[in-house]
Amino acid sequence: MTNPRYDAVHSAAARKPQPCPRPTGTDGRPLPVRDFFGSHTFDIPEMRERLPARVVQRFVAVRQDRGKLDRELADAIAGAALQWALEHGATHFCHWFQPMTGLTAEKHDGFIDYSKGRAVAELTGAQLIQSEPDASSFPSGGIRSTFEARGYTVWDPSSPMYIAQRVNGATLCIPSCFFSYNGEALDKKIPLLRSMQAVEAQALRLCGLLGERPTHAHVTAGPEQEYFLVDRAYVALRPDLLTVGRTLLGHRAAKGQSLDDHYFGSIPDRVMAYMNEVETELYKLGVPAKTRHNEVAPRQFELAVVFDEANVAADHNQLVMEVLRRVASHHDLVCLLHEKPFAGINGSGKHLNWSMSVNGHGNMLEPGDDPHTNLRFLAFLTGVLVGVHRHAGLLRAAIASHGNDFRLGANEAPPAIISVFLGDQLARVVDALVEGRAASASVTETMQELGVSYLPTVLRDNTDRNRTSPFAFTGNKFEFRAVGSQSSISLPLAVLNTAVADGLAATCDAIEAKGGGTENAVLAAICAGLRESEPIRFEGNNYATDWVEEARRRGLPNLRTTPEALAQLATPAAADLFARFKVLGKAELDARRHIKLEQYITAVEIEADLISDLIDQHVLPAAIAERTAITADLATLRVVGTVSDDDQHSLHTLCDQLSALRRARRDLDERLADATNMDIKARATHYADRVVPAIDAIRTASDALEARIADHRWTLPRYRELLFQG
Repeated sequence: MTNPRYDAVHSAAARKPQPCPRPTGTDGRPLPVRDFFGSHTFDIPEMRERLPARVVQRFVAVRQDRGKLDRELADAIAGAALQWALEHGATHFCHWFQPMTGLTAEKHDGFIDYSKGRAVAELTGAQLIQSEPDASSFPSGGIRSTFEARGYTVWDPSSPMYIAQRVNGATLCIPSCFFSYNGEALDKKIPLLRSMQAVEAQALRLCGLLGERPTHAHVTAGPEQEYFLVDRAYVALRPDLLTVGRTLLGHRAAKGQSLDDHYFGSIPDRVMAYMNEVETELYKLGVPAKTRHNEVAPRQFELAVVFDEANVAADHNQLVMEVLRRVASHHDLVCLLHEKPFAGINGSGKHLNWSMSVNGHGNMLEPGDDPHTNLRFLAFLTGVLVGVHRHAGLLRAAIASHGNDFRLGANEAPPAIISVFLGDQLARVVDALVEGRAASASVTETMQELGVSYLPTVLRDNTDRNRTSPFAFTGNKFEFRAVGSQSSISLPLAVLNTAVADGLAATCDAIEAKGGGTENAVLAAICAGLRESEPIRFEGNNYATDWVEEARRRGLPNLRTTPEALAQLATPAAADLFARFKVLGKAELDARRHIKLEQYITAVEIEADLISDLIDQHVLPAAIAERTAITADLATLRVVGTVSDDDQHSLHTLCDQLSALRRARRDLDERLADATNMDIKARATHYADRVVPAIDAIRTASDALEARIADHRWTLPRYRELLFQG
């Protein structure tokens, strides 16, 4: 009888790198990236080729919030977009939006109007601006009832349209927002756009108090996407990977990541072919993929993009995740975006780089040569620190998920306690201001000599990195390192923007209270804000055991599980913050908390069902077969009179482990039954405190058995195969 697991190993080992399709010129040679970058996007450059200059100027004014998108302008753009899409082979269009599922959604309509017995291609301004998908089956958190089905999508002109090219056709995708019949936000895009307006208003207000008169400020973001690649033959034999994207069982591999030899190592040929195709697809879509490399764990990799405006970065990251998943199948791979696919090695995060820029002045978080005298930088830094300090719990809630709970605090992921790392040099400036001392920490170009004559001297950064910090300053931006790898960045960005808007507003209020925009008033407000936010700053090891006690003493929340974190969204302070900056109304905020609780509960229940099936259908049969074989062997030994204590002990140990697994299996069923009549909040807490540990206990018992069961009897691909073979 064949062994499907062995067949999967042989299939994975025999895979060859697949050729990457690359756009070519008329001479058949591959085109440089600059010649096809954005070729599948309909944006300003393409509009300039197809529309009168006055129309393009009006559209640019709309994007810069200096004009209104009317039907005449929409008709002109729709006509040009239609012709462009038809030239790319598109037959349909859709409003592409981000409902609160965490994924994207789209309903395709044909470019067709049936008139006088003929089918003609059509895309009107009205169709471009608005569509009406059924809202009843999307999560609404109580905003909409099932029988209240109407919902609307509206074009977001700040993000470019693009062509989704598939094997059998193409679709024009129109980035859109999704809202209810009564105007409540049903997606992740609208709160993000509102938060960008809120932080822009406060940034311009602060600049005004500093004697500057910019007209526009924007938030920039650049997420780093981590992911795992596993051969699809293995995934087909792992119901847990297939369904939830992580291994619920699996005895550790002998090696794991202990030698640190995968990090930045040579990229395998098969993976390189995959990366090349991913990047080609992203370049066509105008996504500026910049960096690729092996990550720390075996089979783990990273893709980073260049900074863009926050809402465009959010759209681009959704495209990155979609392309990573889709292209993987071309290479007989499966892309795992779960935060913790494998126990005992690094999980995957989405390091969210964040900054602010103001027209005419550039990056507000650029310290310059003399950060201690750069009042603009210090004022904006103060606003960020105050906002993060006041709303650390909300930032933790924004990145809360069942998957991220497994990652936070493990293998270089930051802990659940939100804190800020500034680095030695900037910390000295801030400490001096807080203590009322003269600061002297000019950024000097410190050269590092390496002691080898022919090696060039290198410029040392003005701060080291702290991989354990959830929110770290990295030279001219902050890196929000706690975001989960499969999450949309829209909600973390919206919460961070709103928190910073509050911090900037507080800084502005303090300046005005001190008499206006004089240098003394600004400096006094900065010092007050830095003193207020001092507890959030931590320059040490966030993994140290005494940091938990120190954080508690400072009053920082330690929200270890998703239900604990989501409770932060139910506080009056949270409702006041989001209402004050017009980012989320009370009903919209409550809906998001309710949806995230439901998603948490559903994720745990799915894992509980899965692990029960894995135990019943794979582990127990293999363990019983192992016990039967050992028993038969002992019977043979008794016949010849050579049974030893070690032989007996081996059977007794296996029987004890089998009994422990069955007890853990029963315990899980009992704990699930205990939650039958609980409300959603109590059930989520019960699952976090009682059910998740019960699932972990089953895993512990199963993994112990896996280590003892003969290889040919074990049906699930093992860690050594998933991580190192294929």
